[in-house]
Amino acid sequence: MESSSFKRSTIVALLLAGSFIAILNQTLMITAIPPIMNEMDVTANSAQWLTTVFMCVNGIMIPISAFLLQRFTTRQLFITAMSVFAFGTLVAGIAPNFPTLLLGRVIQSSGAGVMLPLMTTVFLMIFPINKRGAAMGLIGLVISFAPAIGPALSGWVTSHYSWRLLFFIILPIAIIDIFVAYFALRNVTEVTKPKLDVLSIIFSSLGFGGLLYGFTSAGNFGWLNPITILTIGTGVLSLILFITRQLKLKQPMLEFRVFKYPIFPFAVIIGMIAFMGLIGIETLIPLYMQEMRDFTAFEAGLALLPGALVSGIMAPIIGRLFDKIGAKWIVLTGLTILTASSFTFTNLGVETSFTYITVMYAIRMFGLVMVMMPVQTAALNQLPKHLIPHGAAMDNTMRMIAASVGTAILVTVLTTSEQLAEQNPAIATPDIYGANVSFIVVAVLSLIALIIALFIKYDKKESANTEVTQQNKNVTVSNH
Repeated sequence: MESSSFKRSTIVALLLAGSFIAILNQTLMITAIPPIMNEMDVTANSAQWLTTVFMCVNGIMIPISAFLLQRFTTRQLFITAMSVFAFGTLVAGIAPNFPTLLLGRVIQSSGAGVMLPLMTTVFLMIFPINKRGAAMGLIGLVISFAPAIGPALSGWVTSHYSWRLLFFIILPIAIIDIFVAYFALRNVTEVTKPKLDVLSIIFSSLGFGGLLYGFTSAGNFGWLNPITILTIGTGVLSLILFITRQLKLKQPMLEFRVFKYPIFPFAVIIGMIAFMGLIGIETLIPLYMQEMRDFTAFEAGLALLPGALVSGIMAPIIGRLFDKIGAKWIVLTGLTILTASSFTFTNLGVETSFTYITVMYAIRMFGLVMVMMPVQTAALNQLPKHLIPHGAAMDNTMRMIAASVGTAILVTVLTTSEQLAEQNPAIATPDIYGANVSFIVVAVLSLIALIIALFIKYDKKESANTEVTQQNKNVTVSNH
């Protein structure tokens, strides 16, 4: 029993470390872009690709991860994904020019995209249902804390040293993780060796990649830009072809039938709205503080830091609470706090203090942490063991798309409202007015999520996984 418990904690530590550096990389480039532009003589539009390409490749890899999890053992997949990530980190760190640096980011994100669904699936496999909340709470800590410290770490490193150091800080962690995994990691997933369907991979990549890039373009260049229309159109068409193909295949690459389980579709919608609000607010607050109020980038980052700390500290506590009382009241309380705190951002002005923004954002993050992981765990707990990789991949993919769609919509609402406000002499600050309208959209979406949550019938004891929980306690000892 002790040996099994030791193996489980080793697996948890390996996956948390790997996922932390993979997720950290999503936001690590944000404040490093100006020095890279100077050194490599590229425009802001080109340099922005360092973040955009990472998100797009990540979004392509996540849905493919369900297939990979059934095709390869946990050990094979983790070591390969981390090796690809480490190689990409090395390429980016020594890149002599911008195309090589961009290639390094593509390679990095190919490995990173597998990590989150892999970690979610493995945690659900190795923990019995009554301990899954605490395990998923650890994932919540990584998801909320890693992206939040990215810009701060990046800002500090680039102001004192070369931006290349960002990659060389991460590289040793990745190498140590691979080395330990080689000796300590065991297989915990069910390897069914499904057949590779090339058309599914093409449709999935064009579908999810097209949508993610299309909505990013909409945020940057507007909805009527030819690139936006073309990529979103291609994405939607490819996605329709992908879904119809999956429903016909005997062994689909991504199983859409997970939506037949009662809680799952509602939980995914709530998760999407919560994540859309998270990324949206993290975009709007720095924009409001820096562009409209002349705060520095460091001050804007500082305003978000207490919120990140709150969610990082609370995620494991909420996870344990979930194991005791289930999802319903945690999610409803969280959504109430989330909605109320979102409305406090709808009346910002030229006098709004730094303290007010920081405190209200921290309260909002407290509400958010009560929603994200409990609702995801409740949904995945319902699925039979063989559908967990598909459920984890589906949920993470939908959140990626929601973040990208949400940012595009909020930026559009902000600019459109600002343009309309400029024509009204009664509005003294059209830019702040535009920001307030965007915050109203976030608040209304949070309210919709709260209304949806009222109709979910949670039952903590009933789960499609109940019959396999006993097997899960011993699953860590198998080695392929």
